[in-house]
Amino acid sequence: MAGSTKSLVKGSPAPGPVPDGSIRAYLMRFCPFAQRAKLVLVAKGIKHEVVFVNTLNKPDWFFEKSPFGLVPAIETSKGQLIYESAIVCDYLDEVFPGKKLTPEDPFQNAQQKMLLEHFSKIVAKLNTPYIGGSSVSMADYMMWPIFERFGIFGVEDCLDKTPHLHQWYQLMLKDPAVQATITKPEVLEGFFKLYLQGNPESVDYGI
Repeated sequence: MAGSTKSLVKGSPAPGPVPDGSIRAYLMRFCPFAQRAKLVLVAKGIKHEVVFVNTLNKPDWFFEKSPFGLVPAIETSKGQLIYESAIVCDYLDEVFPGKKLTPEDPFQNAQQKMLLEHFSKIVAKLNTPYIGGSSVSMADYMMWPIFERFGIFGVEDCLDKTPHLHQWYQLMLKDPAVQATITKPEVLEGFFKLYLQGNPESVDYGI
């Protein structure tokens, strides 16, 4: 995820109130779960500000925003706090106007969730361009951050062995929200090398 502001660390002062008409997202630049929330924020055109948190050296006040110290978490101008990536994304889709990412039909919604639960087993059998149908939906954004990281784990060859998955991957690369949040492979690789060493500077790699 793009951003030139350094992550807040232990000892950093807590940010002030969220401005009216906006929402604040507490994220970590390289976290795939945080990227889910950012994808939904961008896809729906939600006015927001981002506070990056150093998850290897967390500010004490962050546990007041997210009790388990995990990202993403979001805060409204009313001081309402929501955390856990799937819950955050569903909340954003339900509360804010714009493109609806979750199917209105309960059965279709359940189908998408079942697909996510068993994605690796049945993806090759899908007969639609996107996971949930003919257009991008919440299910696609939930899965994308994992696939974006395929290259650094050396498993990108599996895309070539599954034509439908390869087609989906190429479509997602053209999606405006994906383009706005994608991280270059070399930056991801540099982050992971430092992160695996437990280096707290890893979360700001590349800025």
